[in-house]
Amino acid sequence: MPHEPHLTRPLDPNSLAASTTSLIDIDSVVGEATLIDVERGRDQVPDSDQASFHKIRGGTYTKRIKYYVPGTAWIPNYKLSFLGGDVLAGLTVASMLIPQSVSYATSLAQLSPLTGLFSAAIPGIVYAFLGTCRQLNVAPEAAISLLVGQAIGDFLLELPDPHSDDAAAMTIAISTIITMQVGLFAFLLGFFRLGFIDVVLSRALLRGFITAIAVVILTEQLVPMFGLVALMHEVHPESTFDKVIFLLEYVFTHANITTTIVSFSALAVLVGIRAIKGVFQKYWWIYRLPEVLLVVVLSTFLSEEFGWDKDGVEILGAVPITSMKSFVQIPLQAANLKYLRRTTSTSMLIAVVGFLDSIVAAKQNASRFGYTISPNRELVALGASNLVASFVPGTLPAWGSITRSRINGDVGARTQMASLVCSVVVLLATFFLLPWLYYLPKCVLSAIICLVVFSLLREAPHDIAFYWKMSAWVDLGLMSLTFFSAIVWNIEIGITLAMIASLLLVVHRSSKTRMTILGRIPGTERWKPINENPEAEEDVSGALIVRIRENLDFANTAQLKERLRRLELYGLNKSHPSEEPRRQQATVLVFHMADVDSCDASAVEMFYELCEEYKSRHVRLFVTHLRPRPLAMFSKAGIFDLLGDEAFQLNVADAMTRVEGQR
Repeated sequence: MPHEPHLTRPLDPNSLAASTTSLIDIDSVVGEATLIDVERGRDQVPDSDQASFHKIRGGTYTKRIKYYVPGTAWIPNYKLSFLGGDVLAGLTVASMLIPQSVSYATSLAQLSPLTGLFSAAIPGIVYAFLGTCRQLNVAPEAAISLLVGQAIGDFLLELPDPHSDDAAAMTIAISTIITMQVGLFAFLLGFFRLGFIDVVLSRALLRGFITAIAVVILTEQLVPMFGLVALMHEVHPESTFDKVIFLLEYVFTHANITTTIVSFSALAVLVGIRAIKGVFQKYWWIYRLPEVLLVVVLSTFLSEEFGWDKDGVEILGAVPITSMKSFVQIPLQAANLKYLRRTTSTSMLIAVVGFLDSIVAAKQNASRFGYTISPNRELVALGASNLVASFVPGTLPAWGSITRSRINGDVGARTQMASLVCSVVVLLATFFLLPWLYYLPKCVLSAIICLVVFSLLREAPHDIAFYWKMSAWVDLGLMSLTFFSAIVWNIEIGITLAMIASLLLVVHRSSKTRMTILGRIPGTERWKPINENPEAEEDVSGALIVRIRENLDFANTAQLKERLRRLELYGLNKSHPSEEPRRQQATVLVFHMADVDSCDASAVEMFYELCEEYKSRHVRLFVTHLRPRPLAMFSKAGIFDLLGDEAFQLNVADAMTRVEGQR
């Protein structure tokens, strides 16, 4: 069909190839040509340029290696001026991490203190070479340890004697297989570039989850702080709600007085020192005071001096170091694999929750110190860290900590060397300092964990007040769903229900095609959204001009027909389907598709069916502002043949000229 040299001509599908080719980016063509020349091989490169050719290829490989193994970038360029801050940061974080990891392993995960220490050391070493965040501290976290502990607890309930040697071996096997799966899931998520998953889950969901975790941990730790562990093993309360009832029933009649005094005295000292540090932040020697380490040392000394264990206070006791012959084992052993199937869901949950916590910490530090991180590289690094750690039997999954990472940066960490220093100090403590903790009261470890609970609960009131102020009832509902389901049942059910609800909300919102009705600005040939421009008028009776404001895909096109029907009968105002139509049915429908850059095959097929239906109703259809890629898809799908060339106009003005000219 011949083309007239003015703007009102209809689009011709036969000119598709030419029009599309004219829009190809010249830079991309040049880049592709360069790549083709390189692929042709060395023989086509002039001899005089051989050195430059190899230099370019060598530089590309070097950049790739530095990208995939960041340690090869920061280690050769390490400055001695960073060493003091990195060493001080590593020592400071280690002083917190050693008692924390022991607490998480014994009080939350029901494992040996040794496994907690190895879990705090090995992943940090691997992450230092593969991670992109310079201040991130990778070690066991309270929420993750609790999830592992709940998984282990479910298996222990099936044993006649949960304190036997077989039970101890089983807990090590379960923890090992969970850590291996967590590492594998995280690694695969990063390998397939799925680091965007942190944007799928809303902040309200995370706040509800974190608050529930805090309440669950607090309830779990109040039992040993009152000296009711033995009684709890007899009563067997299952959910957090059951444990709250258990505490209310027995705390006033069966609590151990000495244990209670030691526990809450230690907690008071920890909270007091933390408050003093907050007031006197400008004094570095106060801010860097290792309150957790001080309480551990002091309580261990007093426990031995006054014989608290004779008064019924449980102590850590002897912790045997694993012999070197069995120190490293392949996690895929028969003893571990039999727990694989029942722990997969927990492992997947830990991988997602751990990554969300880690990426928040990494982004905060990257923004604070002025560098960038890669979520995909972080997933690979954290996955590899846990995979390597799983070769040491019994290790817990390790993830980045917001609190420890912030302190790491505050004290002076500037590179991943701080992570290496911290891990080395933890390893030294594992082999040489554990005997000194023989008399450490276990209730003090619970008090240390309660300090973490307070930090988890710190932002909850602010977020709840903000959502209430913004009338964000969906967010409040999502938060409540996560919280109460985790309390009444367990953490895994709570976060699973909330994730399903969050994903359904995302799908629901993305399935609604964003559209608006256009009206003419009086005295002009310009059409604007009538809800944004009061002067815009729908001045042609029976004509509906709709602007589609996003790309079309299978998700949002599925409801396109219903959305158009509602626009046709009710306009942009919200209305119930039972109400009477406020507008007459359209006789002309014009699609403004300037915002549609792409569309998939399913969307094109549904659009074809939509056009067929409107055509059967004798509604005239026009498509305007069609871009090259959708134009190509429409041509292949036969929409040009269905509607005819005249239906495809360059702009709305051309389409309306034809409508008005034929009336």
